[in-house]
Amino acid sequence: MSEKLRVLLTGFGPFPGAPYNPTQPLVARLTQLRRPALDGVTIASHIFPVTYAAVDRQLPQVLAQEKPDALLMFGLAARTPYLRIETRARNAVTMLWPDAANTRSSKRGIAGAADAMTFGPHTARLLRAARLTGIDARASRDAGAYLCNYLSWRAIENVRAGGPGLAAFIHIPLLARSGAVRRKGAPRITLEELVDAGEAMLMEMVQLARKERVS
Repeated sequence: MSEKLRVLLTGFGPFPGAPYNPTQPLVARLTQLRRPALDGVTIASHIFPVTYAAVDRQLPQVLAQEKPDALLMFGLAARTPYLRIETRARNAVTMLWPDAANTRSSKRGIAGAADAMTFGPHTARLLRAARLTGIDARASRDAGAYLCNYLSWRAIENVRAGGPGLAAFIHIPLLARSGAVRRKGAPRITLEELVDAGEAMLMEMVQLARKERVS
């Protein structure tokens, strides 16, 4: 097949309580990867502002523009010290915490009556790929009730509507920044470790998307 495989990587900008979002440098590093296994693959990236309106407006735009075969999304879980591969999105949204535009949701659900929607069995492959790099990675059934879960839900909707063949959402921990005080005993995943795991998951998504194309 002559047409290039297309992968879209996404991250988030800063939000209340997290003035630095490590998904941005992670996505930048992964987008710049040059590997033989990525020959014939176009990698695009997008950073979402942390607002519900931005996700609703920009996700359809960037999917229409890039037409990705696979969508690999990253978000920050500041209170989790390990990598979380989300297996599903819940039909839930918090009414307590405002987004970066100081907007609160006016309802507790996102859409419809379903309790949750799953990404699919490929999340187990991503988990295995990440773990093989030596990083602490675990499967998760709860993506929260904030923008990460919201984007996950909207992404799965697009997959089911004939958009990308595959989508996945990865929660990453807060990284130790240069000069920051590290709490005694607190495990910290470095950006380099995160890039290695991200690369492994990206390669797995590429393989899965290629198989999906010919199936």
